[in-house]
Amino acid sequence: MQIQDLPYKDPGVPDVRSGPRFLWWLGRNQLGGQFKALAWGLLHFTSVAGLPFCVGFAIEAVVDRSGSRLAVAGGLLVLCGFTIALGDTFLHRSAVTNWITAAARVQQLLARKTAQLGSALTRRVAAGEVVAVSTGDVERIGWFVEAVSRFAAAALSVMLVCVGLVVYQPALGIVVAVGVPVLALSVLPLLPRATRRADFQREKAGRATELASDTVAGLRVLRGIGGEDLFLDRYRRASQEVRHAAVRSARMWALISGIQVLLPGLLMIAVVWHGVGLAQEGRITVGQLVTVYSAVMLLAYPLRHFEEIAMAYSFSRPSAKRAAGVLSLERATDIEGSREAVVPTGDLYDPATGLLAPAGCLTAVVCGDPDAAGRLAERLGGHASEEGTSVLLDGVPLDELPLDSARTAVLVQDKDPVLLSGTLRELLDVPASGAVTAEEALAAAQCGDVLEALVQGSLDAEDPMDARITERGRSLSGGQRQRLALARSLITDPGVLVLDEPTSAVDSHTEARVADGIRSLRAGSTTVVFTSSPLLLDLAERVVLVHEGEVAAVGLHRDLVHNEPRYRAVVTRETDEKAARANGPEAQAAMTDEAEAQAAMTDGAGAEAVVPGGPEARPEAKAAATAGGPDANAASAGRPDENAVPATGPAKKAAFAGRPQDHKAAFNDVLDELEEIEETA
Repeated sequence: MQIQDLPYKDPGVPDVRSGPRFLWWLGRNQLGGQFKALAWGLLHFTSVAGLPFCVGFAIEAVVDRSGSRLAVAGGLLVLCGFTIALGDTFLHRSAVTNWITAAARVQQLLARKTAQLGSALTRRVAAGEVVAVSTGDVERIGWFVEAVSRFAAAALSVMLVCVGLVVYQPALGIVVAVGVPVLALSVLPLLPRATRRADFQREKAGRATELASDTVAGLRVLRGIGGEDLFLDRYRRASQEVRHAAVRSARMWALISGIQVLLPGLLMIAVVWHGVGLAQEGRITVGQLVTVYSAVMLLAYPLRHFEEIAMAYSFSRPSAKRAAGVLSLERATDIEGSREAVVPTGDLYDPATGLLAPAGCLTAVVCGDPDAAGRLAERLGGHASEEGTSVLLDGVPLDELPLDSARTAVLVQDKDPVLLSGTLRELLDVPASGAVTAEEALAAAQCGDVLEALVQGSLDAEDPMDARITERGRSLSGGQRQRLALARSLITDPGVLVLDEPTSAVDSHTEARVADGIRSLRAGSTTVVFTSSPLLLDLAERVVLVHEGEVAAVGLHRDLVHNEPRYRAVVTRETDEKAARANGPEAQAAMTDEAEAQAAMTDGAGAEAVVPGGPEARPEAKAAATAGGPDANAASAGRPDENAVPATGPAKKAAFAGRPQDHKAAFNDVLDELEEIEETA
């Protein structure tokens, strides 16, 4: 595998039983690159080891006054220099290729696992750990894979040199052959302690990274509550802990490096001392002494790779353990599925809760627990976090479909969608049916002001589609990010679209237009919206209340607000005390009198405020109602303000504009609105 061949068509199935097993699997899958680096490493290190023999041969030729032998020695030195340069060049090239391809394989595995798990990943693994694994840990794993081939070449070269010295000059060669293994193994007792300190340092660094990620993600909220200094102090303390741990780890590695320098020096002194004695006795020549001395001196170079492999393994082992931990996570359902790859269309039904979303309808789901709503939304998309009864689409269990088919059939947008950095055109370049254009999706999501903000932030972009979006859309407000994410979901035009609180961060005026845009653009398609917004609920063709994990009520928004206390408590944020006060005899009598007066006003003088067109004109009517000021807005949107006063006069007329002209229906609507007004009073 070469760098230009990346990415891998299939990165393989890793062995994630432990960190060392994962490293072993990674090395086995790159045997070709490892053997290539080993061959170039052997050429390089043996050429380096051959220099002392060439020097010794040249010295003996000078002593013997042999010009031919000196010329041969010079030629051998030139050859060794050429092979050293050649071997070093291609060793570095092969080793770096192994590093990059190993890191790319791990990154592909992590990306594939992230795509498979979806939003379940961040619930099972901390966000900071995911960031650490995909950045620093990948580099450390690649470092170990790169160092293995160099270490193997260095170890074989050292063995060859020791054997050659024993054959060349046994009296000194035996000293070197005994001393070199001692040098290589001398640091082993220190490695466990160094590894523990390195693990502790990485643990502290991971916590600091997680804290930094959380702080950046919630920076707007922190500024709103004045919590920047608190979190800054927390990060400073975490950073200092990382620094102290790094210093302790560096001290141990400095000690190991010092030993790696000291012991070869002592071996060299011993060899020279013994060699001088042998030379004085006439047992060896000066050339042989120089050869052995030079060989021992140059052995320090390959021996440095023993320290490198020890450091690389101690740093990569915990990194591989974390990577294996992420890669070992599995979906609650099989991604391959047991059925053929088809995309069913029809009713969406969840047997666990009894929730039914009829085909072609806009179904709104109200759930008092936001976390439970998020889990239910994921279940509807086939992303259940735990095993259970599968959701049925046209009678076909989604869990039995291949993951790609299930995601094509049902698209889920969670309550906190992520915007990737790049241009707006790239953001909207997603798999889609082609039936919805980017302009239609952006218009339905009311992204006009978002486009203006993007153009203003990108001075070199004349076309809004070429404007750049910063990382996670941090330059945009929460509502703007939410609407861009909604446009991205709308442009895909899936058979079933599940939206979890798609308008929670926008104001009431924009929400009314967004709600109308969703209804218009998704007409005839199955859409499920998890929301407690009356503006969205009033436009839904079917509203379902899910209480304690089961469907508790089904109907229209106006009927459920009037007849279902649990629904009213969620939608209007009504407390038990308010409900008791609102249902008391005096409050009921007062509301009845005012309701009769309001009904008369609606039939008579207020008739001009009724918008023709019946229910179809509701969005425009609600938008007009919101123009009556905060009181009318609270009354019409169903979001009471504790400090608001009841709307009167023209504001009250506007609040009830757009209601049907049927007297009984109008009277019921008036009762609903009066209850909300009574709460705000």
